[in-house]
Amino acid sequence: MPLYDNEKVSVITPVYNVGKVIGKTIESMLAQGYDDLEIVLVDDCSKDNSAEVIAEYTAKYPNIVYHRQEKNGGAAVARNTALKLAKGRYVAFLDSDDMWCEGKIKRQLAFMKEKDAAICCTAMDCIDEEDKPLNSVRGVREKISYKFLLKNTMISTSTVMIDRNKTGDFQMPLRRGGQDYATWLMLMRNGTICYGLNEVLSHYRVMSKSLSSNKWKSVKQVWEIQTQDEHINKVSAAFNVCCFIVNAFIKHFLH
Repeated sequence: MPLYDNEKVSVITPVYNVGKVIGKTIESMLAQGYDDLEIVLVDDCSKDNSAEVIAEYTAKYPNIVYHRQEKNGGAAVARNTALKLAKGRYVAFLDSDDMWCEGKIKRQLAFMKEKDAAICCTAMDCIDEEDKPLNSVRGVREKISYKFLLKNTMISTSTVMIDRNKTGDFQMPLRRGGQDYATWLMLMRNGTICYGLNEVLSHYRVMSKSLSSNKWKSVKQVWEIQTQDEHINKVSAAFNVCCFIVNAFIKHFLH
């Protein structure tokens, strides 16, 4: 018997101090035109007007589930709460400051069924805080293996959809950063392939507060996840991290 006897897509969105943009994010979900869509918003104790903005939507749309955490626990804890609340066979991730292109869910779901995929991601482009395109597209290859993912963090969270009837229920590793990358590795270490749909179906919002120091934080996270979570020996992990740095440089500066 399958875990989920439905075609529901549950959107997993952690919320923290995003009152300025969460409305646009929710609108992009509501514009999908997919009837069996559940939107699960978990508020990690926002201190701004995020709750008030969301309340305007929950009053109108019964498919929006809003939960406020008792204490701030970080994105991984918020996402795990959302995963527990989600009733859908399919879970799709959308961060609270990103947006989806119209028709993303239908297109991605059709692609997943065509490929019999457990995990799927898509290409995305980048926008600024005012929704203006930054002329930067992050493409994906058709098949992303565990081995490839160790050297290249190609999978972008807001493009991911997972079939829980194929992966089983799961929770994200409790990391303050990099828990999404750790999750894809965890789900793929048994040989599961992530299928990439190389069409821009998501908009990734680049915030002005993003500092170059975050790139080095990412390098540290990749190292820790590979050596601590995946138990990869340090020589192999060091090689993988070097590949990650080269790929990140190419992605950010040569595209």
